Amino acid sequence: MPNTEQSDGRIALITGGTDGLGRATAVMLAERGYRVFAGGRNAERIAALRQLARERKLPLSAMELDICDDASVDRAVAEIEKSAGTVDVLVNNAGIAIAAVMEEITLADLHKQFETNYFGLVRMSQRVLPGMRRKLSGRIINMSSIAGKLVSPLLGPYSSSKHAVEAVSDAMRLEVYPFGIQVVLIEPGYISTSMNRNAGELSSAYAKGAEQSPYKAVYQGFLNSWSKTTKSSQYTPADCARVILRAVEDDPPRARYPVTREAKIGILFRRLLSDRALDRQMRKTMGIPDFHRTSQTDSRK
Repeated sequence: MPNTEQSDGRIALITGGTDGLGRATAVMLAERGYRVFAGGRNAERIAALRQLARERKLPLSAMELDICDDASVDRAVAEIEKSAGTVDVLVNNAGIAIAAVMEEITLADLHKQFETNYFGLVRMSQRVLPGMRRKLSGRIINMSSIAGKLVSPLLGPYSSSKHAVEAVSDAMRLEVYPFGIQVVLIEPGYISTSMNRNAGELSSAYAKGAEQSPYKAVYQGFLNSWSKTTKSSQYTPADCARVILRAVEDDPPRARYPVTREAKIGILFRRLLSDRALDRQMRKTMGIPDFHRTSQTDSRK
């Protein structure tokens, strides 16, 4: 039976909740006794999560939700408010990643990156905050990333959107404090999910053009480093879900919860090392060529 000691049947809405970290969080909160609504866009994943909820008799509803669409957001939240009540916990988990050097990424792709990771998060928060303010309680959990603290080549688009998530969360945390609402950041390192496969698809045009790009060596260094990262990570979505559960139930919560050993080390490096030292380490890790060698190569073309 679900443990309802902490949840008291509170209503939780999770974006990107039908797969990966969001799905693991939705199931874990439902097992804890929360009335969970998991939003997503993929009909097959929505159906699969509904089936799981029926089989395990969980208080979990999977629903269609596109955080980039005003009407979809209004429709989903209105449905929750009508059928269950005011959202008590919002987990802004939906996100995408596009890997490309900043000179080459199209503005359309950059808009897409921010529309999902930043504007979608703000859109969702604005929709549930009035209800939370009326109740004088609520919690918003924003999914950031170690990439919001520590930036590597090619992840400028993704990291800049997560930097924005960090900033908006810090502002909101102070703004909503008088209303008994808490805003929390989750900062994971690499965890294998379908988001990483989707990132490969979204970034495929840049990867295919890397051979002819003046940034060929930078692309190659990133891919080599990324391959090592994906092979060495032992963390699962459930590991992140456990941290999110703690962020939901801690009273009071911390402002930030890092997830994975790499994330904790990266945050420490960012705090202790100078920009010059961090750049030097990143160039070494990513195999970025020496400036003079690159210049000489370019001059011979």
